[in-house]
Amino acid sequence: MKNVLICASLLGSILVLSQEKDSTALKSIDEVIINTYVKKDSEYSNKMPLKAIENPQVYSSVDKVILENQGIFTVDDAFKNITGLQTMWTSNGRAGDGGAYVSLRGFVSANSLRNGVLGAVTSTIDAVNLEKLEVLKGPSGTLFGSLLTSYGGVINRVTKKPFETFGGSVSLAGGSYDTYRAAVDINTPLTNDKTLLFRLNSAYTNEGTFQTEGFRRNLAIAPSLSYKPTDRLSINLDMELFQMKSMSDQTFFFYSGKYLQQVNNIKDLNLDYKNSYLGKDLTNTGRSINFFGQVQYKISNSITSTTNFSSSSSYSDGFMPYLYFSGDEASSMFRSDQSTRDSRKKSINFQQNFNGDFKIGNLRNRVVLGFDYLRINNNQNFYDVNGFDKNDEDKSVPVPLHQAGFNYANFNGTALQAMYNTMAGNEKPYINRGIQENYAMYISNVLNITSTLNVLMALRVDSFNNHPGILGPADQEESKQFKQTFFSPKLGIVYEVIKDKVSIFGNYQNSFKNLAFYAGTDKVVRTPTPEQANQMEGGIKTSLFNGKVSSTFSYYNIKVKDVLRSVPTTEAPQAQIQDGTIVSRGVELEVNAYLVKGFTMIAGFTYNDSKYTQADTSVINRRPNTSGSPYLANLYASYQFLDGKLKGLGFGVGANYASENKIVNNLETDSETHVTTNNVFSLPSYFVLNASAYYDAKKFRIGVKVDNFTNEHYWIGYTTANPQKLINAMGTLTYKF
Repeated sequence: MKNVLICASLLGSILVLSQEKDSTALKSIDEVIINTYVKKDSEYSNKMPLKAIENPQVYSSVDKVILENQGIFTVDDAFKNITGLQTMWTSNGRAGDGGAYVSLRGFVSANSLRNGVLGAVTSTIDAVNLEKLEVLKGPSGTLFGSLLTSYGGVINRVTKKPFETFGGSVSLAGGSYDTYRAAVDINTPLTNDKTLLFRLNSAYTNEGTFQTEGFRRNLAIAPSLSYKPTDRLSINLDMELFQMKSMSDQTFFFYSGKYLQQVNNIKDLNLDYKNSYLGKDLTNTGRSINFFGQVQYKISNSITSTTNFSSSSSYSDGFMPYLYFSGDEASSMFRSDQSTRDSRKKSINFQQNFNGDFKIGNLRNRVVLGFDYLRINNNQNFYDVNGFDKNDEDKSVPVPLHQAGFNYANFNGTALQAMYNTMAGNEKPYINRGIQENYAMYISNVLNITSTLNVLMALRVDSFNNHPGILGPADQEESKQFKQTFFSPKLGIVYEVIKDKVSIFGNYQNSFKNLAFYAGTDKVVRTPTPEQANQMEGGIKTSLFNGKVSSTFSYYNIKVKDVLRSVPTTEAPQAQIQDGTIVSRGVELEVNAYLVKGFTMIAGFTYNDSKYTQADTSVINRRPNTSGSPYLANLYASYQFLDGKLKGLGFGVGANYASENKIVNNLETDSETHVTTNNVFSLPSYFVLNASAYYDAKKFRIGVKVDNFTNEHYWIGYTTANPQKLINAMGTLTYKF
C-alpha cells in the first residue's frame, strides 16, 4: 500500500515535468481532434457544469467512441472500462431489480440514473442510445437521495441528443453463439428553422450461449424530440423501451451447510462449465418503459431553471430457475425456481433545479437549488415450488453434479409449469407490495475563494414516507406506515497547485438508507433511525498537455453506521438491534491519455479493504460477501492511423484483472454439536483479454472484436457464482449517411 501511495503521488510531478519537453511533439498532437478517451467534464456529478480538475468528487466516464472501437453493444459490457467497478450479477429481466448489479468501493450498486434523474431498467441496457457512461464514486445521497444510489457510487447514463442536420447510420453485426444484431440511428430536423429536431435510436439483438441452454433477445427503442422556440427556452422529450426475453444465466447459490467443510473454491466443485444443469423453455419476459421530459429556461445571464420529469414502468412474467448448494455433501446440488407473474414496479420522479453563476464581491458562486419528488409503487409477486426434484414424500432431493446418463434436461418449462398447476389454489407467493414517497430539497454552492481555491458546500433535507404494504408471504400482516426525515451534508475542497493542470482535493460525502420497522428483543415494533455512510477522501487530479492526459489518484474511507443486525434469541428469533458498523477503505488510480498522435490509453487500479467492525460474531472483522474482489485493474490501449494510405484503420487491446472474491465468509456454529467452523468459499482471480480492430471511413465502418481470446474460465457473483463467456468473436458493418 505504501508503495502504491508513493508511486501515485509522484505521477503528477512526472507528468508536469514531461509537459515542458518536446514542444514540437505537443504542437503535432494539438492538431488532432481528440474525441475518445480523455476524461470529459461533467454536468451531473454536482448538478452543475464543473471541470474535472476543479471537482472534489471522483468519477469515471466512458465515451461512445470507446464502445464503437471495442465493438460493445450494451452498457453492461461497457462497465469493464470503469476503474474500480466489478460486475457481480448479470441482468435477468425481473421487474424492479432485474438489471445488472456491480460492486463499487465494496458496496453493491445498480444502474438507476439517466441524465441525472430516475431511469430504472429491468434488463440488459442496450448502448444504442448511449452518448457517455458516468460513474460517480462514493456516497452521493446529498444530491441524489437514498433510493437511487448506493454507498459505493452512482451510475448515470448520458444519452444521445438530436442535432440540426440530417444524418445517421444503419449497422448489422453477427458472431459467436448465434449472435446477430441490427441497429439504426436516424436524426432529422422537422422544421426549416431547425427549432424542432427528432432522433431515433433502435436495436434488436439475439444472443445465444456458450452453454447447452440459454439465450437473450433484446429490443431497444429510444426516440427523442428537441424543441427550441427561443434562445432562452428549450424542451426535450424522450422515451426508451427495453424488452428482453431470455433464459437467465445459470446461477449457483451457496447457502450454509456442512458441504463448506469439504470445499472452499468454485474449482473444487469441478462444475460442468459448458453443459447446463437445466432444460429448455425456462424463459422470462422483462420490459421497462421510461418517459422523460425536460424544460430548460434561461431566466437571466446568470440564472437558469431546469425542470425534469421522468416515469419508469417495469414488468416481468416467467420462470427464474436457480441452482443451490446446501446440506452435507458438495457432490450434489438442488434445483429450484423463483418465478414472477405479472410483476410490476412503477416510479415517477419530478425534479426542479435553479442554477446560478454569479459573483458576490470578488467571490464567484456556482449554486444549484433544487426540489426532488420520487414515488415508487411496488407490486411484485414471486412464486416457487420449494425445490424441483422431489421424492415420494414431496421433499427436495439433491441432484448429482456428474453422473453419466442423468437427465438434467428434465428441469424444463413444461415440467415446471406442471408442478405449478398441481399447486394452483394452494400457492403462497412472496410479495413485495407498497408505496414509497420521498420529498427533498437541496442546495449546493461552489465558492471560488481565489482563482485556484474553491470550496463546495451542500446540504439535503430528505423526508421519506413508507406507506403500508407487504414484504414477505402473502398472509403476512401489512407493515405500518412510518416517516423519516434526514439531513445529508457534503463538503469538498479543491486547490489547483497549477491552474487547470494539477489539483489537490478532499471531500466529505454522506448517504443514507431508510429502514423499515423491526422487532426488538422485547418484541416491540420500532422505527429505527436511517442507516448512514460517511466518506472522507483525498487525492490529486491532473489535466496535462492541453487536457490530453488526465489522471486521478485518491484514498477514501467510508464508515457505515447504524446497521441493523440480527440477535438470535429463543424469545424473539428475528430480533434486531441497530449498532452494526462497516468500514470500507481503499485507493484508486485512473489515467486517461492521448499519448502520441493516434495512440490512446485508459488504465486503472484499485484496492479495497472492507470489513464488519461491529457485527454478529459470525462475520465480525470479515469482508462482506457482497464486497467483490479487493484488487481490480483495467487497461485499454488503441492506435488509429489518422493520415496516409491507412487512414481510418485502428486496433486495440484490453485487459481486466480481479483478485479472489469471497462469496461465503463467516463462522457457523452447529446447533446440535455446538462446533464452530470457518466457512470460506471463493471465486478465483481472473485475467481476461480482449482485442478489436476497425476501419472507419466517411460512409462506412467495419469492425471486428474477439473477447476473452485466451479462453479464460472465470466466474462472477456475490453470494452466487455465474460462469462467464468463453472466447467469442463479433463482426460489425455500418453504413453512415
